[in-house]
Amino acid sequence: MKFISTRGLAPDLGFCDSVLAGLANDGGLYLPQQWPQISSKEIASFANLSFSEIAFAIISRFVDNEIDEKTLQKMINASYANFDHPSVTPLKEIESGHFVLELFHGPTLAFKDVAMQFLARLIDDILVKRSRRATIIGATSGDTGSAAIEAFKGRDNVDIFILHPLGRTSEIQRKQMTSVIENNIFNIAIEGNFDDCQNIVKALFADEKFRQTTNLSGVNSINWGRILAQITYYFKAASDLGAPHKQIDFTVPTGNFGDVFAGFAAKKMGLPIRKLIIATNENDILARTLKTGRYETNIVQATSSPSMDIQISSNFERLLFEALNRDGAKVRALMNSLKQSGSFSLPKDALDYIKQDFLALSANQNAVDATMASTLKKSNYLLDPHSAVAVNVAQTLKDKHISMISLATAHPAKFPKAVEKATGQSPQLPDFLSDLLQREEKMQILQNDVSEIKQYINQHTRVNK
Repeated sequence: MKFISTRGLAPDLGFCDSVLAGLANDGGLYLPQQWPQISSKEIASFANLSFSEIAFAIISRFVDNEIDEKTLQKMINASYANFDHPSVTPLKEIESGHFVLELFHGPTLAFKDVAMQFLARLIDDILVKRSRRATIIGATSGDTGSAAIEAFKGRDNVDIFILHPLGRTSEIQRKQMTSVIENNIFNIAIEGNFDDCQNIVKALFADEKFRQTTNLSGVNSINWGRILAQITYYFKAASDLGAPHKQIDFTVPTGNFGDVFAGFAAKKMGLPIRKLIIATNENDILARTLKTGRYETNIVQATSSPSMDIQISSNFERLLFEALNRDGAKVRALMNSLKQSGSFSLPKDALDYIKQDFLALSANQNAVDATMASTLKKSNYLLDPHSAVAVNVAQTLKDKHISMISLATAHPAKFPKAVEKATGQSPQLPDFLSDLLQREEKMQILQNDVSEIKQYINQHTRVNK
């Protein structure tokens, strides 16, 4: 199987090369040349399989024998061995026909662990076999960074540099990153917001000389390996509720669009999802786009769900590519417009295509607080603010005849102040993180400046040293 860029100018790559590349050299994002299909019969059989077995059935279709089956299976098994629930991503019913999909049972208590634990082992395996080192860079609004650092810490073939916006993550999120004191871990706090961090990452990938000399790779959801690993829990959750014999709606709290795009990929592969519902906070560019057909950035607002405080949703480009009939030239034109003016208008046929599969709605801070409080009172279930965004939107749009799954993307203990303010209950960290706030921190504060970041990375990466 080959992987192609959404902008149509980069060379097609095999699976391993596309994962190492992260971002295509034309600025685009990689997608499979065609979507492999999973039959209704096979989906039905997933009900009797473990999470790792389902993950292997899905991931192996994209790997296309570039990694032998025994190694791939071992890699997948190891990725989920340290999750604290036997189902890895269990479902909990919070009201009749409405379930939350708990994605926070990994080592950093967030959904990013599901993909990052696999991606780290995958990249490490590729690098070892090729006798290479890599410099990995990522931008985080809170959870990607800690998941990446946890997954890559101590790996000899990788130096990892994570950019986060100074003062715009929760204390728990920051400490999960900055308290990992390893020689290959570098935390950079940027004086700006998440979009600034993300733009720096894209600029570094666009610098071909820097990219080559540092063997640059990425772990943000721009990396196809991240999206691929997230497809797995859509199949697992749907089969647990009776797919393919019944349709299901999913509501996904999202800022960068990667998590919900994984659901779209699952649907393209044959999973009978009726609607994918995009849930946003006040940073509602995705909801506004589906309503008006105009993608237009705005000022980023700080909320109690900081991982969604984003105005440039990078993975929306992947959906654009599909909606524009995989025409790279048309995608390039829209991305150039976004870069120049901060906006673009979707062609009507593209917007119609998107609306076939997606709905979108935003929930403001008052609604999120009320949802956390009411869910605890009615269901004795404690939500974090991001998951509460999803539950609020799901309750607004739920069809009583269709099962609804809302993605619970983080443990409430990652956002204790916001949860306690809304519910009066202070969530406790698991025992293995109980001393987190007392741990030593290590991070570098840098300006929102590409050249300064570049200089810092060149000074600290071990590639070619």
